[in-house]
Amino acid sequence: MSLSAVLLAAGPSPSPIPSESPTVTVPTLQDAQESATNAASWVEQNWSTWLAIGLRVLLIVVIAGVLRVVVRRSITKLIDRMNRTVQAVDGTALGGLLVNAERRRQRSQAIGSVLRSVASFLILGTAGLMVLGTFEINLAPLLASAGVAGVAIGFGARNLVTDFLSGVFMILEDQYGVGDQIDAGVATGEVIEVGLRVTKLRGDSGEIWYVRNGEVKRIGNLSQGWATAGVDVTVKANEDLDRVKATLDEVAEKMSKEEPWNELLWSPIEVLGLDSVLLDSMVVRVSAKTMPGKSLTVERELRWRIKRAFDAADIRIVGGATVPPEADPDADPTAAVAAPSVYANTASAQAQAATPIAQPGAAAPMK
Repeated sequence: MSLSAVLLAAGPSPSPIPSESPTVTVPTLQDAQESATNAASWVEQNWSTWLAIGLRVLLIVVIAGVLRVVVRRSITKLIDRMNRTVQAVDGTALGGLLVNAERRRQRSQAIGSVLRSVASFLILGTAGLMVLGTFEINLAPLLASAGVAGVAIGFGARNLVTDFLSGVFMILEDQYGVGDQIDAGVATGEVIEVGLRVTKLRGDSGEIWYVRNGEVKRIGNLSQGWATAGVDVTVKANEDLDRVKATLDEVAEKMSKEEPWNELLWSPIEVLGLDSVLLDSMVVRVSAKTMPGKSLTVERELRWRIKRAFDAADIRIVGGATVPPEADPDADPTAAVAAPSVYANTASAQAQAATPIAQPGAAAPMK
């Protein structure tokens, strides 16, 4: 079939007709008046509801703000009262040692910050939920989502939560503070900063340890209460015990009256007696209560004075659990050496006689 036949069968093509332009409807004055009347009637019907919602939201916000201010001020007054109580203890000797200004300041700041943050979170969070409920918003999906998110964050950041909670309880219970010498198990040193997540310690060599509060399983505070300085003096077993005790008592009495040891010593230096007795030596125990953290200083000074006093009294201090016997200076040093054996020389008659006799006809060893 040809192209012309196809065109004829299709029929005549329609001629293009210009599209008609849409008619623009101009609102009349009556329509505008009707729209304004409907809007006014809608506002008149709902203004009481809007006013009630607005007043309710305003009341919630005002109450939440006032309650937050009151709670925060109450917490601040509580912290100030705690500080005043501690300052009343500062007049005693024990209070001045256990609680210093920096420690009290950091502890009060940490406790106040935690309590204020928790109070603000609870008050503002409750107010926000009440405002959303005022607008008739369904809070069930929001609360469910928040619960799921909280569980997920708790599992993902459980170490952080553990550190934070441990730090809060350490500060509230006043387990240690700035300036204390503590043994945290993982590190030992002086506390230079107490945080809610990390505690900073300075070691004996000057290094700084960052200890996570959640990793601390036990804490030994060496700066609370009192410390014990103990010195073991090992002397020969044949020394006169009365002379040894008299010399130690003289050292203790003299040290207790001198500065600054009379302030560091909280009890008289006592000679407790024989700690152990061996065949050739005996150990005398000397002990005293000292200011917290000063036991090593007192022990070093006590050892120094005891050594000088024993040298002056001709009392010999020996070391170790047992004392080796003294050698006789007139003894022959070669007396303990065995004589050379004649069997060491293969050419001697004794060595020849001890040589096994070779069997005749024995095959020579193969090379």
